[in-house]
Amino acid sequence: MTDPWARLRRATRARIGLGRCGDGLPTAALLDFQLAHARARDAVHTPFAPAALAADLDGFAVVTVRSQAADRAVYLQRPDLGRRLDPACEEMLAHGAYDAAFVIGDGLSATGVHAHAVPMLKAALARLAGWRIAPIVLAEQARVALGDDIGARLGASMVAMLIGERPGLSAADSLGVYLTWDPKPGCTDAERNCISNIHPPDGLGYDAAADALAWLMKEARARKLTGVRLKDEGPLFPPPAPPGEG
Repeated sequence: MTDPWARLRRATRARIGLGRCGDGLPTAALLDFQLAHARARDAVHTPFAPAALAADLDGFAVVTVRSQAADRAVYLQRPDLGRRLDPACEEMLAHGAYDAAFVIGDGLSATGVHAHAVPMLKAALARLAGWRIAPIVLAEQARVALGDDIGARLGASMVAMLIGERPGLSAADSLGVYLTWDPKPGCTDAERNCISNIHPPDGLGYDAAADALAWLMKEARARKLTGVRLKDEGPLFPPPAPPGEG
């Protein structure tokens, strides 16, 4: 018998048309769900490997810091501590006059960071010739807002935080980039632009994400702002066509 859902399933990673076996799922669908759930849990708890990332960034100045969350359990229970820099790391961040700072943080998926952060960063830097870039910062037990403190201490006009996104049942290795102009403690999410779902080949590719990030960074520098006032109208996000066109 032809499965009418087969063609649709090839077009999405969402779980659709799974069928049933009695009152439950077919065995194959159930095992697939359990595997995805295990991968998501592993992504959250996989230890961050800054030394390996630093090795992949050979040729770049790299600084490794951590938040005030002492370990993974504390990080998950106290999100506020993941947003604050460990005082012992403050002297490692020398103040300069930088156009931008890049921070790579583990977030909720070190798996995604290990897989995608370095190629994404290199693709972005290739589009920023002539920019004064601060040393790359690797941040352990990091939340997005940790980048604000780091950017401020480095004296950067803006900070781009590359961070592992919360894993789901369709993607456990997704990377997000959060861009903030004039970073400092107390910035809100309304002051950031986000590019999410970076995990080729199933998600956004490095070149497309880097094009979008470079556009946002150049617009941020020109307008001196990010967030809700900086609309995503770059190569990845073309503006909608006027009524009656397209």
